[in-house]
Amino acid sequence: MASTALDLSREVTPFPGTPIGTERSWVAADVADEDWLVTLGPDALGEICAMADQMASRPLPVILRSREEFKLDALSALAARAKAIMDEGRGFVVLDRLPMDDYPEEVMLGCFWVIGQFFGLPVAQKWDGTVLYDVTDTGKAWQYGVRGSATNVELVFHVDNAFGVRPPDYVGLLCKHPALEGGLSRFCSLYTLHNRMLAECPELLQRLYEPMYYDRQAEHAPDAPKTSWAPFFALEEDRFAVRANVSLVRNGYKVAGREMDEALVAALDAVERISRSEDLWYEAPIERGQMQYLNNRHLGHYRSEFRDNPDPALKRHLFRTWHRNSGSRAYDGG
Repeated sequence: MASTALDLSREVTPFPGTPIGTERSWVAADVADEDWLVTLGPDALGEICAMADQMASRPLPVILRSREEFKLDALSALAARAKAIMDEGRGFVVLDRLPMDDYPEEVMLGCFWVIGQFFGLPVAQKWDGTVLYDVTDTGKAWQYGVRGSATNVELVFHVDNAFGVRPPDYVGLLCKHPALEGGLSRFCSLYTLHNRMLAECPELLQRLYEPMYYDRQAEHAPDAPKTSWAPFFALEEDRFAVRANVSLVRNGYKVAGREMDEALVAALDAVERISRSEDLWYEAPIERGQMQYLNNRHLGHYRSEFRDNPDPALKRHLFRTWHRNSGSRAYDGG
């Protein structure tokens, strides 16, 4: 490792050599709508409307809102169910849905912000401290310093902030408008990916338990290292701490000016090949007003390339939150 990389190799854990997390491993044929789609019943919707009315009558910036301000018994029970699905079930959940056309956007954003707090503290998603992030095509090309979420390109299966010091535990999205075409969400159990690699190419899986370079996407202090040095797969007891992002590893070696070893090249190719297996992933489009949450440590997510509505007011736009239950709320969590 070059001394200029941010060293996260303390996370390295022994290669298990046996299947793990089988109770959280699934393929598409195992998944039904009721496994992940959670309807907001009358009581939960009533609490949302009461919360929205209170926000409208007592304005505050969204990021100052706290769930302790409101009586949210039904939403609390619903969130507990959603969290169990993320931690012990399919790993992702869609809450259907906020009444986006009945209230100002700022108020609905406030409700989304509050609901996410049931899963963990909202934390910074950029080095500058941004905590509520706009996922929309900015027209910029995907390159060093430009996140894929700011473009319309295909994003293959990954976890968010794979290069970070403390990646988020959960990721939340609120859909303002979906794309005109494409922009579809797919999900893949990383336990299934892991165990299939174990069966097909264990020596390549073992390489993913060793450190590698990650591109930090310029999300760091000006004088900080531009790459991280961390394993792709690690274990915390029987749970994953995964840094799955093939693109950021390949870019990391380019930024570091290093050549990938042959085993890593083959291992990343195997990750892409296996994750493209249609039996492995499940597709769940997100629609206006829906809130999508996922376990960022167990689940890989994918977004297809998309085409925007020609009306700028209707272009694809989602609001994103990251939630973490350890460390500080600053970007690196330190």
